[in-house]
Amino acid sequence: MIFDGQEKILSSPALGMAGYNPFASGAFHPGPPPGLLTPPHIGIPGLNPYGIPAAGLLGPKLAAAQDRSPVDMFFPTSIPRPLRGPPEPPEQDVHDDPKVDLEARPLWEQFQEFQTEMVITKSGRRMFPPYKVKVSGLDKRAKYILLLDIVSVDDCRYKFHNSRWMVAGKADPEMPKRMYIHPDSPSTGEQWMSKIVSFHKLKLTNNISDKHGFVSTILNSMHKYQPRFHLVRANDILKLPYSQFRTYVFKETEFIAVTAYQNEKITQL
Repeated sequence: MIFDGQEKILSSPALGMAGYNPFASGAFHPGPPPGLLTPPHIGIPGLNPYGIPAAGLLGPKLAAAQDRSPVDMFFPTSIPRPLRGPPEPPEQDVHDDPKVDLEARPLWEQFQEFQTEMVITKSGRRMFPPYKVKVSGLDKRAKYILLLDIVSVDDCRYKFHNSRWMVAGKADPEMPKRMYIHPDSPSTGEQWMSKIVSFHKLKLTNNISDKHGFVSTILNSMHKYQPRFHLVRANDILKLPYSQFRTYVFKETEFIAVTAYQNEKITQL
Protein backbone atom coordinates (compact mmCIF):
# COMPACT_ATOMS: atom_id res chain seq x y z
CA MET A 1 0.00 0.00 0.00
CA ILE A 2 1.32 3.42 -0.85
CA PHE A 3 0.72 6.58 1.16
CA ASP A 4 1.98 9.93 -0.11
CA GLY A 5 4.27 8.18 -2.56
CA GLN A 6 5.76 5.72 -0.05
CA GLU A 7 5.07 2.07 -0.80
CA LYS A 8 4.33 -0.31 2.04
CA ILE A 9 3.99 -3.98 1.12
CA LEU A 10 1.55 -5.74 3.41
CA SER A 11 1.82 -9.47 4.00
CA SER A 12 -1.25 -11.47 3.00
CA PRO A 13 -1.27 -14.99 4.52
CA ALA A 14 -4.44 -15.78 2.59
CA LEU A 15 -2.45 -15.56 -0.64
CA GLY A 16 0.80 -17.01 0.65
CA MET A 17 2.71 -14.18 -1.02
CA ALA A 18 3.70 -10.60 -0.44
CA GLY A 19 1.04 -8.14 -1.49
CA TYR A 20 -2.26 -6.56 -0.60
CA ASN A 21 -5.49 -8.05 -1.93
CA PRO A 22 -8.90 -6.62 -0.93
CA PHE A 23 -10.52 -9.80 -2.23
CA ALA A 24 -8.69 -12.05 0.23
CA SER A 25 -10.72 -13.72 2.97
CA GLY A 26 -11.84 -11.32 5.67
CA ALA A 27 -10.08 -13.47 8.28
CA PHE A 28 -6.73 -12.60 6.74
CA HIS A 29 -7.47 -9.18 5.22
CA PRO A 30 -4.58 -7.04 6.51
CA GLY A 31 -6.28 -3.74 5.75
CA PRO A 32 -4.52 -0.39 6.00
CA PRO A 33 -2.25 0.62 8.86
CA PRO A 34 -4.22 1.30 12.10
CA GLY A 35 -5.34 4.85 12.62
CA LEU A 36 -5.42 5.86 8.97
CA LEU A 37 -8.38 4.09 7.43
CA THR A 38 -11.15 1.90 8.74
CA PRO A 39 -12.03 -0.81 6.22
CA PRO A 40 -15.75 -1.51 5.85
CA HIS A 41 -17.08 -4.39 7.92
CA ILE A 42 -20.24 -6.12 6.78
CA GLY A 43 -20.43 -8.98 9.25
CA ILE A 44 -21.99 -11.41 6.76
CA PRO A 45 -20.65 -14.96 7.26
CA GLY A 46 -18.63 -16.15 4.30
CA LEU A 47 -18.06 -12.70 2.85
CA ASN A 48 -14.90 -10.66 3.01
CA PRO A 49 -15.04 -6.88 3.67
CA TYR A 50 -15.82 -6.28 -0.01
CA GLY A 51 -18.83 -8.56 -0.23
CA ILE A 52 -17.12 -11.32 -2.19
CA PRO A 53 -17.23 -14.92 -0.91
CA ALA A 54 -13.87 -16.17 0.31
CA ALA A 55 -12.32 -18.60 -2.16
CA GLY A 56 -12.91 -21.58 0.12
CA LEU A 57 -16.56 -20.75 0.74
CA LEU A 58 -17.94 -20.77 -2.79
CA GLY A 59 -19.47 -24.22 -2.54
CA PRO A 60 -19.25 -27.13 -4.99
CA LYS A 61 -21.70 -25.73 -7.54
CA LEU A 62 -19.89 -22.43 -7.91
CA ALA A 63 -16.49 -24.07 -7.81
CA ALA A 64 -17.53 -26.34 -10.66
CA ALA A 65 -18.96 -23.57 -12.80
CA GLN A 66 -16.39 -22.52 -15.39
CA ASP A 67 -18.04 -19.19 -16.16
CA ARG A 68 -18.56 -18.07 -12.58
CA SER A 69 -16.13 -16.58 -10.11
CA PRO A 70 -16.19 -14.55 -6.88
CA VAL A 71 -16.38 -11.47 -9.09
CA ASP A 72 -19.78 -12.61 -10.38
CA MET A 73 -21.08 -12.61 -6.84
CA PHE A 74 -20.20 -8.95 -6.58
CA PHE A 75 -20.74 -7.26 -9.93
CA PRO A 76 -24.03 -7.60 -11.82
CA THR A 77 -23.97 -10.28 -14.51
CA SER A 78 -25.32 -7.72 -16.99
CA ILE A 79 -21.93 -6.00 -17.14
CA PRO A 80 -20.19 -7.06 -20.36
CA ARG A 81 -16.81 -8.59 -19.65
CA PRO A 82 -13.83 -7.82 -21.85
CA LEU A 83 -13.02 -10.72 -24.14
CA ARG A 84 -9.88 -12.60 -23.30
CA GLY A 85 -7.04 -11.21 -25.38
CA PRO A 86 -3.66 -12.75 -26.13
CA PRO A 87 -1.90 -14.32 -23.15
CA GLU A 88 0.28 -12.14 -20.97
CA PRO A 89 4.04 -12.20 -21.49
CA PRO A 90 5.81 -14.69 -19.20
CA GLU A 91 6.27 -13.38 -15.66
CA GLN A 92 10.05 -13.31 -16.00
CA ASP A 93 9.71 -11.02 -19.03
CA VAL A 94 7.54 -8.47 -17.21
CA HIS A 95 9.39 -5.49 -15.80
CA ASP A 96 7.42 -2.78 -14.04
CA ASP A 97 7.80 -0.28 -11.23
CA PRO A 98 4.42 1.50 -11.10
CA LYS A 99 4.19 5.14 -10.11
CA VAL A 100 0.88 6.96 -9.68
CA ASP A 101 0.42 10.73 -9.53
CA LEU A 102 -2.79 12.53 -8.59
CA GLU A 103 -4.00 14.87 -11.30
CA ALA A 104 -5.17 18.39 -10.39
CA ARG A 105 -3.44 18.10 -7.02
CA PRO A 106 -3.49 21.92 -6.46
CA LEU A 107 -7.30 21.89 -6.84
CA TRP A 108 -7.64 19.03 -4.36
CA GLU A 109 -5.40 20.93 -1.93
CA GLN A 110 -7.60 24.02 -2.26
CA PHE A 111 -10.63 22.00 -1.20
CA GLN A 112 -8.68 20.17 1.51
CA GLU A 113 -7.80 23.49 3.16
CA PHE A 114 -11.48 23.93 4.07
CA GLN A 115 -12.26 20.19 4.42
CA THR A 116 -13.47 18.72 1.12
CA GLU A 117 -17.18 17.95 0.85
CA MET A 118 -18.76 15.61 -1.69
CA VAL A 119 -22.48 15.84 -2.42
CA ILE A 120 -24.38 12.55 -2.41
CA THR A 121 -27.89 12.18 -3.83
CA LYS A 122 -30.49 9.47 -4.21
CA SER A 123 -29.87 9.24 -7.97
CA GLY A 124 -26.10 9.48 -7.57
CA ARG A 125 -23.72 12.42 -7.97
CA ARG A 126 -20.29 12.46 -9.61
CA MET A 127 -17.27 13.49 -7.58
CA PHE A 128 -15.93 17.02 -7.69
CA PRO A 129 -13.04 17.46 -7.91
CA PRO A 130 -13.03 14.46 -10.26
CA TYR A 131 -10.67 11.61 -9.35
CA LYS A 132 -7.97 11.36 -12.03
CA VAL A 133 -4.48 9.89 -11.94
CA LYS A 134 -1.46 9.55 -14.21
CA VAL A 135 0.20 6.14 -14.21
CA SER A 136 3.81 5.43 -15.23
CA GLY A 137 6.37 2.68 -14.87
CA LEU A 138 4.13 -0.10 -16.21
CA ASP A 139 5.30 -2.89 -18.50
CA LYS A 140 4.11 -1.86 -21.96
CA ARG A 141 2.98 -5.35 -23.01
CA ALA A 142 1.48 -6.61 -19.75
CA LYS A 143 -2.19 -5.98 -19.02
CA TYR A 144 -3.47 -4.18 -15.96
CA ILE A 145 -6.80 -3.68 -14.22
CA LEU A 146 -7.42 -0.37 -12.43
CA LEU A 147 -9.97 0.01 -9.64
CA LEU A 148 -11.24 2.56 -7.14
CA ASP A 149 -13.03 2.10 -3.84
CA ILE A 150 -14.07 4.48 -1.06
CA VAL A 151 -13.73 3.48 2.58
CA SER A 152 -14.50 5.03 5.97
CA VAL A 153 -11.71 7.03 7.57
CA ASP A 154 -12.98 6.60 11.14
CA ASP A 155 -16.01 5.55 13.19
CA CYS A 156 -17.36 9.08 13.70
CA ARG A 157 -20.30 11.11 12.48
CA TYR A 158 -19.64 14.81 11.88
CA LYS A 159 -21.54 18.10 11.92
CA PHE A 160 -20.73 21.58 10.63
CA HIS A 161 -21.12 23.99 13.54
CA ASN A 162 -19.84 27.53 14.04
CA SER A 163 -18.12 27.45 10.66
CA ARG A 164 -16.12 24.31 11.37
CA TRP A 165 -16.45 20.54 11.29
CA MET A 166 -16.62 18.62 14.57
CA VAL A 167 -17.39 15.12 15.75
CA ALA A 168 -21.11 14.69 16.47
CA GLY A 169 -21.22 11.08 17.60
CA LYS A 170 -20.63 7.51 16.56
CA ALA A 171 -20.79 6.57 12.89
CA ASP A 172 -23.89 4.97 11.38
CA PRO A 173 -23.62 1.39 10.10
CA GLU A 174 -21.93 1.29 6.70
CA MET A 175 -23.38 -0.34 3.61
CA PRO A 176 -21.22 -2.91 1.78
CA LYS A 177 -18.58 -1.11 -0.27
CA ARG A 178 -18.18 -2.02 -3.91
CA MET A 179 -15.00 -1.76 -5.92
CA TYR A 180 -15.42 0.22 -9.13
CA ILE A 181 -13.48 -1.30 -12.02
CA HIS A 182 -12.36 1.21 -14.63
CA PRO A 183 -14.34 0.39 -17.80
CA ASP A 184 -11.17 0.22 -19.93
CA SER A 185 -9.84 -2.68 -17.85
CA PRO A 186 -7.94 -4.73 -18.68
CA SER A 187 -5.62 -2.72 -20.94
CA THR A 188 -1.91 -2.85 -21.67
CA GLY A 189 0.54 -0.77 -19.70
CA GLU A 190 1.26 1.21 -22.84
CA GLN A 191 -2.42 2.14 -23.19
CA TRP A 192 -2.80 3.18 -19.55
CA MET A 193 0.37 5.31 -19.61
CA SER A 194 -0.69 7.14 -22.77
CA LYS A 195 -3.61 8.94 -21.10
CA ILE A 196 -5.02 10.43 -17.93
CA VAL A 197 -6.99 7.75 -16.07
CA SER A 198 -10.32 9.22 -14.99
CA PHE A 199 -12.95 7.75 -12.66
CA HIS A 200 -15.47 10.46 -13.51
CA LYS A 201 -18.27 7.94 -14.15
CA LEU A 202 -18.34 6.78 -10.54
CA LYS A 203 -21.31 8.21 -8.64
CA LEU A 204 -21.87 8.74 -4.93
CA THR A 205 -25.30 7.95 -3.52
CA ASN A 206 -27.10 7.59 -0.19
CA ASN A 207 -29.74 5.32 -1.71
CA ILE A 208 -29.51 1.93 0.00
CA SER A 209 -31.76 0.49 -2.72
CA ASP A 210 -29.40 1.60 -5.47
CA LYS A 211 -29.83 -0.59 -8.55
CA HIS A 212 -26.73 0.61 -10.36
CA GLY A 213 -24.08 -0.68 -7.99
CA PHE A 214 -21.53 -1.15 -10.73
CA VAL A 215 -21.24 2.63 -11.26
CA SER A 216 -22.00 3.95 -7.77
CA THR A 217 -21.04 3.51 -4.14
CA ILE A 218 -23.35 3.99 -1.15
CA LEU A 219 -22.18 6.45 1.51
CA ASN A 220 -23.59 7.93 4.70
CA SER A 221 -24.07 11.67 4.91
CA MET A 222 -21.89 13.52 7.43
CA HIS A 223 -19.27 10.75 7.47
CA LYS A 224 -15.63 10.99 6.39
CA TYR A 225 -14.26 8.86 3.55
CA GLN A 226 -11.03 8.12 1.70
CA PRO A 227 -10.84 7.03 -1.96
CA ARG A 228 -8.25 4.34 -2.71
CA PHE A 229 -6.75 3.58 -6.11
CA HIS A 230 -5.79 -0.02 -6.89
CA LEU A 231 -3.55 -1.31 -9.68
CA VAL A 232 -3.53 -5.01 -10.54
CA ARG A 233 -1.43 -6.77 -13.17
CA ALA A 234 -3.88 -9.23 -14.70
CA ASN A 235 -5.31 -9.88 -18.17
CA ASP A 236 -8.73 -11.04 -16.99
CA ILE A 237 -11.17 -9.58 -14.46
CA LEU A 238 -11.86 -13.13 -13.30
CA LYS A 239 -8.32 -13.23 -11.90
CA LEU A 240 -8.89 -10.29 -9.55
CA PRO A 241 -9.67 -12.29 -6.40
CA TYR A 242 -6.36 -14.12 -6.70
CA SER A 243 -4.07 -11.29 -7.79
CA GLN A 244 -1.67 -8.98 -5.98
CA PHE A 245 -2.97 -5.45 -5.49
CA ARG A 246 -0.93 -2.26 -5.39
CA THR A 247 -2.92 0.34 -3.49
CA TYR A 248 -2.36 4.11 -3.56
CA VAL A 249 -3.87 6.58 -1.09
CA PHE A 250 -3.78 10.33 -1.60
CA LYS A 251 -4.72 12.11 1.62
CA GLU A 252 -5.73 15.20 -0.38
CA THR A 253 -8.78 13.28 -1.67
CA GLU A 254 -10.29 12.61 1.77
CA PHE A 255 -13.80 14.08 2.04
CA ILE A 256 -16.99 14.33 4.09
CA ALA A 257 -20.17 13.18 2.35
CA VAL A 258 -23.03 15.70 2.48
CA THR A 259 -26.47 16.06 0.93
CA ALA A 260 -25.80 19.78 0.43
CA TYR A 261 -22.64 21.83 0.83
CA GLN A 262 -22.20 23.02 4.41
CA ASN A 263 -19.23 25.37 4.13
CA GLU A 264 -19.88 28.38 1.91
CA LYS A 265 -16.16 28.47 1.02
CA ILE A 266 -16.50 25.02 -0.52
CA THR A 267 -19.55 26.22 -2.45
CA GLN A 268 -17.51 29.13 -3.80
CA LEU A 269 -14.73 26.79 -4.94
